[in-house]
Amino acid sequence: MASSQPRVSDLAWDADRAAAIIAAHAGTEGPLLPALHALQAAFGHIPAEAVPALAHAFNLSRADVHGVVSFYHDFRDHPAGRHVLRLCRAEACQAMGGDGLAARARARLGVGWGETTADGALTLEPVFCLGLCACGPSAMLDGALHGRLDAAALDALLDEVAP
Repeated sequence: MASSQPRVSDLAWDADRAAAIIAAHAGTEGPLLPALHALQAAFGHIPAEAVPALAHAFNLSRADVHGVVSFYHDFRDHPAGRHVLRLCRAEACQAMGGDGLAARARARLGVGWGETTADGALTLEPVFCLGLCACGPSAMLDGALHGRLDAAALDALLDEVAP
Protein backbone atom coordinates (compact mmCIF):
# COMPACT_ATOMS: atom_id res chain seq x y z
CA MET A 1 0.00 0.00 0.00
CA ALA A 2 1.30 3.47 -0.86
CA SER A 3 2.27 5.84 1.90
CA SER A 4 -0.17 8.49 3.04
CA GLN A 5 2.56 10.46 4.79
CA PRO A 6 2.77 14.14 3.90
CA ARG A 7 5.10 14.75 0.98
CA VAL A 8 8.07 17.06 1.25
CA SER A 9 6.14 19.33 -1.09
CA ASP A 10 4.19 20.40 1.99
CA LEU A 11 7.26 22.35 3.13
CA ALA A 12 7.11 26.10 2.68
CA TRP A 13 9.80 28.10 0.93
CA ASP A 14 12.72 28.83 3.22
CA ALA A 15 15.33 31.16 1.68
CA ASP A 16 17.96 30.28 4.28
CA ARG A 17 17.52 26.55 3.71
CA ALA A 18 17.68 27.04 -0.06
CA ALA A 19 20.83 29.16 0.27
CA ALA A 20 22.47 26.44 2.36
CA ILE A 21 21.57 23.79 -0.22
CA ILE A 22 22.93 25.92 -3.06
CA ALA A 23 26.10 26.77 -1.12
CA ALA A 24 26.72 23.08 -0.48
CA HIS A 25 27.04 22.59 -4.24
CA ALA A 26 29.12 25.69 -4.99
CA GLY A 27 32.66 24.92 -6.03
CA THR A 28 31.80 21.47 -7.35
CA GLU A 29 31.97 20.57 -10.99
CA GLY A 30 28.58 20.75 -12.71
CA PRO A 31 26.69 21.96 -9.64
CA LEU A 32 23.34 22.89 -11.18
CA LEU A 33 21.73 19.46 -11.57
CA PRO A 34 22.73 18.20 -8.11
CA ALA A 35 21.57 21.48 -6.56
CA LEU A 36 18.23 21.24 -8.38
CA HIS A 37 17.74 17.68 -7.17
CA ALA A 38 18.54 18.71 -3.60
CA LEU A 39 16.16 21.68 -3.77
CA GLN A 40 13.37 19.50 -5.11
CA ALA A 41 14.03 16.93 -2.37
CA ALA A 42 13.76 19.70 0.22
CA PHE A 43 10.75 21.57 -1.16
CA GLY A 44 9.01 19.01 -3.37
CA HIS A 45 9.54 21.24 -6.41
CA ILE A 46 11.88 23.94 -7.68
CA PRO A 47 10.44 27.14 -6.24
CA ALA A 48 10.58 30.17 -8.55
CA GLU A 49 12.45 32.00 -5.81
CA ALA A 50 15.35 29.56 -6.18
CA VAL A 51 16.01 30.39 -9.83
CA PRO A 52 17.73 33.77 -9.31
CA ALA A 53 19.73 32.37 -6.38
CA LEU A 54 20.94 29.45 -8.49
CA ALA A 55 21.77 31.73 -11.40
CA HIS A 56 23.79 34.05 -9.19
CA ALA A 57 25.62 31.27 -7.31
CA PHE A 58 26.62 29.37 -10.44
CA ASN A 59 27.21 32.37 -12.76
CA LEU A 60 24.35 31.46 -15.07
CA SER A 61 21.46 33.42 -16.47
CA ARG A 62 17.99 32.91 -15.06
CA ALA A 63 17.02 31.69 -18.53
CA ASP A 64 19.73 29.01 -18.33
CA VAL A 65 18.41 27.75 -14.99
CA HIS A 66 14.80 27.87 -16.17
CA GLY A 67 15.79 26.01 -19.33
CA VAL A 68 17.27 23.15 -17.32
CA VAL A 69 14.27 22.97 -14.98
CA SER A 70 11.81 22.94 -17.87
CA PHE A 71 13.85 20.51 -20.00
CA TYR A 72 14.09 17.68 -17.49
CA HIS A 73 10.77 15.97 -16.81
CA ASP A 74 11.71 15.01 -13.26
CA PHE A 75 11.85 18.63 -12.12
CA ARG A 76 8.64 20.34 -11.08
CA ASP A 77 8.01 24.06 -10.84
CA HIS A 78 5.01 23.53 -8.56
CA PRO A 79 4.29 21.16 -5.68
CA ALA A 80 3.02 17.68 -6.48
CA GLY A 81 0.16 15.95 -4.75
CA ARG A 82 0.62 13.73 -1.73
CA HIS A 83 1.10 10.84 -4.16
CA VAL A 84 2.57 10.76 -7.67
CA LEU A 85 1.46 8.26 -10.30
CA ARG A 86 3.68 8.04 -13.36
CA LEU A 87 2.25 6.08 -16.27
CA CYS A 88 4.62 4.81 -18.94
CA ARG A 89 3.92 6.36 -22.32
CA ALA A 90 6.64 4.54 -24.28
CA GLU A 91 5.84 2.42 -27.31
CA ALA A 92 6.09 -0.97 -25.61
CA CYS A 93 3.55 0.00 -22.96
CA GLN A 94 1.30 1.65 -25.53
CA ALA A 95 1.31 -1.57 -27.56
CA MET A 96 0.12 -3.46 -24.48
CA GLY A 97 -2.83 -1.16 -23.73
CA GLY A 98 -1.15 1.79 -22.07
CA ASP A 99 -3.21 4.35 -23.98
CA GLY A 100 -6.44 2.93 -22.61
CA LEU A 101 -5.07 2.89 -19.07
CA ALA A 102 -3.89 6.49 -19.42
CA ALA A 103 -7.34 7.56 -20.61
CA ARG A 104 -8.93 5.65 -17.72
CA ALA A 105 -6.65 7.31 -15.15
CA ARG A 106 -7.23 10.80 -16.55
CA ALA A 107 -11.01 10.28 -16.63
CA ARG A 108 -11.22 8.78 -13.16
CA LEU A 109 -9.02 11.45 -11.60
CA GLY A 110 -10.42 14.33 -13.63
CA VAL A 111 -6.93 15.66 -14.41
CA GLY A 112 -4.59 15.91 -17.35
CA TRP A 113 -0.90 15.13 -17.53
CA GLY A 114 1.10 17.03 -14.93
CA GLU A 115 -2.01 18.02 -12.99
CA THR A 116 -3.02 17.27 -9.41
CA THR A 117 -6.46 16.27 -8.21
CA ALA A 118 -8.49 19.03 -6.59
CA ASP A 119 -8.06 17.45 -3.15
CA GLY A 120 -4.27 17.34 -3.57
CA ALA A 121 -4.20 13.56 -3.29
CA LEU A 122 -2.50 12.62 -6.54
CA THR A 123 -0.44 14.08 -9.37
CA LEU A 124 -0.56 12.24 -12.70
CA GLU A 125 2.60 12.36 -14.80
CA PRO A 126 3.68 10.76 -18.05
CA VAL A 127 7.04 9.03 -18.13
CA PHE A 128 8.75 7.76 -21.22
CA CYS A 129 10.04 4.36 -20.12
CA LEU A 130 10.30 2.83 -16.70
CA GLY A 131 12.45 -0.03 -17.95
CA LEU A 132 9.67 -2.60 -17.59
CA CYS A 133 9.09 -3.06 -21.29
CA ALA A 134 8.52 -6.80 -20.97
CA CYS A 135 5.95 -6.17 -18.23
CA GLY A 136 3.91 -3.43 -19.84
CA PRO A 137 1.88 -1.50 -19.38
CA SER A 138 3.68 -0.19 -16.34
CA ALA A 139 3.48 2.60 -13.81
CA MET A 140 5.32 4.02 -10.83
CA LEU A 141 3.36 5.04 -7.75
CA ASP A 142 5.34 6.95 -5.15
CA GLY A 143 8.55 5.36 -6.41
CA ALA A 144 7.25 1.77 -6.47
CA LEU A 145 7.13 0.06 -9.86
CA HIS A 146 4.03 -1.81 -11.04
CA GLY A 147 3.94 -3.90 -14.19
CA ARG A 148 1.40 -5.82 -16.24
CA LEU A 149 -1.30 -3.33 -15.35
CA ASP A 150 -4.84 -3.75 -16.52
CA ALA A 151 -7.96 -1.76 -15.65
CA ALA A 152 -8.51 -3.63 -12.38
CA ALA A 153 -4.90 -3.24 -11.25
CA LEU A 154 -4.93 0.46 -12.10
CA ASP A 155 -8.18 0.92 -10.18
CA ALA A 156 -6.66 -0.88 -7.18
CA LEU A 157 -3.66 1.46 -7.21
CA LEU A 158 -5.89 4.51 -7.46
CA ASP A 159 -8.15 3.21 -4.68
CA GLU A 160 -5.11 3.17 -2.38
CA VAL A 161 -4.29 6.84 -2.86
CA ALA A 162 -7.21 8.67 -4.44
CA PRO A 163 -10.45 6.92 -3.48
